[in-house]
Amino acid sequence: MPPWLPEPQKLKFADELRLSDTEINLIKNWVEEGEVEGDPSALPAQPKFVEGWRLGEPDLVLTADKPLTLPPSGTDTYWNFIFPVPIQDTRWVKAVEIRPGDKRYVHHANLLVDREGSSRQRETEPGAGFGGMEIRIESQVFDPDSHLLFWKPGTVPYVEPDGMALRLDKGTDLILNTHLQPSGKPEVIQPSIGLYFTPHPATKLPMLLQLENDAKLDIPAGQKDFLVTDDFTLPIDVELLAIYPHAHYLGKDIRAFAILPGGTKITLIHIPHWNLNWQAVYRYAQPMRLPKGTKVSLRYVYDNSEDNPLNPNHPPARVRGGNRSSDEMCHLWLQVLPVNFDPAQGDPRMVLQAALAQHDLEKNPADFEAHYNLAAMLQAKDELEAAIREYEAAVRLRPQDAAANNGLGAALVAAGHPERSVGFLQAALKARPDYFEAHYNLGFALAGQDDFAGASEQFRLALNLQPGDANVEANLGAALAQMGRFPEAKSHFERALQINPNQPIAKENLETLQKEMNSR
Repeated sequence: MPPWLPEPQKLKFADELRLSDTEINLIKNWVEEGEVEGDPSALPAQPKFVEGWRLGEPDLVLTADKPLTLPPSGTDTYWNFIFPVPIQDTRWVKAVEIRPGDKRYVHHANLLVDREGSSRQRETEPGAGFGGMEIRIESQVFDPDSHLLFWKPGTVPYVEPDGMALRLDKGTDLILNTHLQPSGKPEVIQPSIGLYFTPHPATKLPMLLQLENDAKLDIPAGQKDFLVTDDFTLPIDVELLAIYPHAHYLGKDIRAFAILPGGTKITLIHIPHWNLNWQAVYRYAQPMRLPKGTKVSLRYVYDNSEDNPLNPNHPPARVRGGNRSSDEMCHLWLQVLPVNFDPAQGDPRMVLQAALAQHDLEKNPADFEAHYNLAAMLQAKDELEAAIREYEAAVRLRPQDAAANNGLGAALVAAGHPERSVGFLQAALKARPDYFEAHYNLGFALAGQDDFAGASEQFRLALNLQPGDANVEANLGAALAQMGRFPEAKSHFERALQINPNQPIAKENLETLQKEMNSR
């Protein structure tokens, strides 16, 4: 039986793999009495281990196009396998089973959802995948991570409760982020994923909150009790569904708790003897209500001394935060479900995301992700000038980042500054020439300066990348109409309406255009 790391607590976990005090005392007494064999006829039946898929044959099995040959030696390898999902319509997933390849060499793996295919940009050849531990899934719409899709040795597939299925759309990729360790000889790793569908759409939208403080990880050699903390105050009411703490080999005492507005302190998880090899996602037996104003805290203690048997360095060496297993991490993921909110006020997850980004910037003003995420939240609320300031901060930190330049350009166009946006959108396209959104936004920026020839060129490039987009067809038609190219404009308006009969630009302009053409 895998070791059960968390201490007993009032807030119970589902499927706890813990021996009771009675069972422990029974084993203790048996040992003390000489380990006498009992009646063989009273033995329970031998356990039956499932061969193949744990939940039965999946509805859809995805296998990595190309295997990875793991080098025989060297440092840990972090590799991302991309799985295009071959579906034509939206499907709902109630369970995912991850088969990461040869389990002897896979330390752990996380599954991420990429709805826009942005991760493919990092492959050197299609289907090969790409390296790196910390990956960013880019999206032009608000779509926060929602489910803890995680594998480690001993993981049992989890069936989502009613109403919480994972949505997969046409064109979605799944990204398996794997942590691999060398064996001394080349090993071939080719993972697969089993998907189990349900006909019932999601009615509840959870979100993952991440507390972390890697910036404070600078652990002197020999220090036994290095403390790192983080505290986040919830801006809305939520129900806590699951928790996933993460540290590396120097982790010693891992603790997370919540202080309710009235002052009551609740232990969320306490692992006094952390072991990276047995990290896990822990789901609560019953959701825990955490009202607005609750402070969620982590307190992680690290042991960088010779007394730590898992210390990778002998003698101990200074260790900082980083992605390698010989570095350290201080992460805590919480799966929460917003409750008690007014739908008329918008998506409550945006409030959580914005508050978390502001919290991260208070700790580290040079946090690119936090600036970018906060900008996106502000832009979604139509607070464009504030969004522009955050996008500008993100671009200063990463001047060549395609998504940040595109976001800034789009916000400037929306705020009525098309002349300021062009340079940023061109920078986005220099970094990523096949960036659909940047071509589309640059078309708007040029049209806003009456450069309709340039705008039509950008809309055509966008249409080449994403044929069948009604909005692009309509805007291309509008640019052509401004240039007096009426027959051509008419064909694009008609094509837009074939795709979407309610496309407003095409609908309005086609009627006007037909009257103009008939009057000539």
